[in-house]
This record gives sequence, structure tokens and C-alpha cells, in this order.
Amino acid sequence: MSYSAPVPHLVVHDGEAAIAFYEKAFGAKCENKHMSEDGKKVMHAHLTVGAGAILLNDDFPEFGDHGAKAPARLGGTSCALHLEVPDADAAWERAVKTGAQIVMPLDNQFWGMRYGQLKDPFGHIWSIGGPLK
Repeated sequence: MSYSAPVPHLVVHDGEAAIAFYEKAFGAKCENKHMSEDGKKVMHAHLTVGAGAILLNDDFPEFGDHGAKAPARLGGTSCALHLEVPDADAAWERAVKTGAQIVMPLDNQFWGMRYGQLKDPFGHIWSIGGPLK
């Protein structure tokens, strides 16, 4: 697979649950997935969300302390993933019902967008934005 734009690569605890959450909450589609030899952890997964892609793997601290880490090991995350959608309220409701926690309530913002932020059950921050209501 070749990408023409930067693609986030998320590190999570419980990759299988993360994939299921992203499918339900954000309409992701798992294009492919490779498991560890023991079948317990996701070594690599490729998901599509809208026209974008997300790569994902379980945290593997046993392989050393280099590289990306799951938010639980960092005490938070260093970035937010943004979803631009035609109906921010519908996307927001779906994500919250699926288990996302509200970080910044969805509201009409001064910059001309309906926008809010959520934290997924794996510690990653997502922003959802769309046209003003």
C-alpha cells in the first residue's frame, strides 16, 4: 500500500477492541490485520475512515522502550485526530454512544465550525467538525 499523505499510526492496548470501537464509533473499515504469533495482539492493522487511513498496532513494551507508545504508558496523547463530517451532531452522538468520553463539548465555534473533542477508550483524542447549525 502506498500513501500520498501522512497517515496516523496509533498504538493501543487491546488492538482488537480498538478496531471494533473505531468501526462502530467512526465507521472505520478494517482493510487488513496481522496478529502476533500467539494470536493475542495486533501487530499491524490498516483501517480506512472516510477517504483517510489509520494504521494501528498493540503496544509491545517487551520489544523495548523506543518508538510510539500507547497513551496509557505516556499518561496521555500528544495529538488529536480530526474528522471532518457533513453532520457533526450525528457523528458525535454515535461516538459517545459507543463509549467515547467528552473532552470539549460539541458546539458552534467562533472560527465557523461545529466542533468538539472526544477521548476514545484507548486514550486517543478525536475532534469532530462540521458545518454550523
